[in-house]
Amino acid sequence: MSVHGPLIEVLLSGAFVCAISDPENYRRLQDEQMVSAADEYLKPLNRRVAQSQDGQVFFLSYLHFDEQARESLKQQLGHTVQSLLPLLEWMQLVQETLGRDGAISAGDAIKLQEYVLKTEDNPSLRQRLQLLANDRFFNSQADSVDAQAKQIFKRLREHGYLRQPHNERQYFEVTGKVDYLIEVVRFVRDEENLPVSEDAVQETLI
Repeated sequence: MSVHGPLIEVLLSGAFVCAISDPENYRRLQDEQMVSAADEYLKPLNRRVAQSQDGQVFFLSYLHFDEQARESLKQQLGHTVQSLLPLLEWMQLVQETLGRDGAISAGDAIKLQEYVLKTEDNPSLRQRLQLLANDRFFNSQADSVDAQAKQIFKRLREHGYLRQPHNERQYFEVTGKVDYLIEVVRFVRDEENLPVSEDAVQETLI
């Protein structure tokens, strides 16, 4: 698999490589020759290295959009669409709870305890958090705000949207996969005409 084998294995696993989630491989992907070499290896697999519009996250895409690729992408979109609304609601809750002007993006830091304390002080935010935590994507049965928030952040970390630099500290960094999600939302809304609320998208992304 050549000297670039470990990086290709990471990409083939379905990982999203950004400066937060995997800084070493992200640095390597800044090298155009490295990307060309990876693309050459991936060509027989009908894959290529792709990146988000802002260049903040790398992932694998199909080289040729044949029937097999179309079916696979359709399945991937189906799974993504199922989680879109809870993820968008979480992004909006963080934005409102922590008083941020814009949507969260790669590199943003979130202190879980600060988020919990501000949610506990607001009945409306507490109710929205409970509804979100009970969503099947997060699957929390907890009653307390602290436990609900921890389950949500745990699931987001498992799915690659957050990184926890230190296991003993409840401090999280947003990864580039969030920026990729925003692009998926726009694609679904503009190209596929799937039932994603325009209001939800606008409120979260603008």
